[in-house]
Amino acid sequence: MTLDAHGSATAPLRTDVLIVGAGPVGLFAAFEAGVIGLSCQIVDALGRVGGQCVELYPDKPIYDIPAISSCTARELVDRLMEQCRPFDVPVHLEQRVETVERRDDGRWSVTTDRGLVFDTAAIMLAAGNGAFVPQRLMLDEAAPLETRHVHYSIANLADFADRKVVVAGGGDSALDWALALRAVAQRVTLVHRRNGFSATASSVDQMKRAVDAGEMDFIVGAIGALNAPGGTLESIDVKQAGGVTTRIDAGHLVVLYGLVADLGPIATWGIESVAGRLNVDTSNYETSRPGIFAVGDIANYPNKQKLILSGFHEASLALRKAFSYAYPDKKRVHVHSSYDTKLAERVAATAH
Repeated sequence: MTLDAHGSATAPLRTDVLIVGAGPVGLFAAFEAGVIGLSCQIVDALGRVGGQCVELYPDKPIYDIPAISSCTARELVDRLMEQCRPFDVPVHLEQRVETVERRDDGRWSVTTDRGLVFDTAAIMLAAGNGAFVPQRLMLDEAAPLETRHVHYSIANLADFADRKVVVAGGGDSALDWALALRAVAQRVTLVHRRNGFSATASSVDQMKRAVDAGEMDFIVGAIGALNAPGGTLESIDVKQAGGVTTRIDAGHLVVLYGLVADLGPIATWGIESVAGRLNVDTSNYETSRPGIFAVGDIANYPNKQKLILSGFHEASLALRKAFSYAYPDKKRVHVHSSYDTKLAERVAATAH
């Protein structure tokens, strides 16, 4: 793949399909597009490929990818990138799609906030939950400490080696990261506003066992203040029931209150949606606007399952319909990959 973080263009970039989102589903869609003979380009608002799973849990194991017994989110993305390599798909990072306009010839003009313009026959939205941002800590002193002492995601556990860390939150992400940090941090304290959790029962049980074994701490309360004389975090005040305040020595605070889902500019495109997700026809995952498809977590339909493997299936069917927009006068002939000599030649040419 060709990665481009800050490119701009003076002329529209022409492609058969524009994929919005460089997460696992978007990457697999790029491969599938190449298999059936469609050119494609990818845009993503983030600064690296991988989408939400790499941003939120890059080292968390995934067990439900067919034929792979276990892999991390990071490993899955690396494998998908390698799978796409024969088609050399351009990936434009830090590019947020702003506007779409249907032209008289039936194709789409798509613009990004950095000035890229695409001329495409079809658009595939593989944007997860849309434009997503973490729920931030509502304390004035938090913002100046972001990235150095206050974190809303974890990219590398080693960054917290031998440090005192507080993890705030009660969902799966908070518990999983608190448990993972035990292996490297000097001390880990989980802070949550109540004894109940929105995490899976297995994660809650594992956390409680770790606390009972003295491997980490848990405090019921809310983050009340960050004590950072000279701009360096030294301790955190936790407000508990009855007006009691507990001070915890810590150099890092990981805030995992969840994400605020926001469709962003997509909400202005006139597509039918429910609770921030786009309604689709399950025969081809096309939205209410012909030529625009939604796959992965952003797609909404009865009995929708938010699974990566479901997104793979959705992308595959959507691209078959997208083919008819790119080549309305051409009949697509299905060929099993085992008998696709052109695909075999491409793969062989890019093999190590």
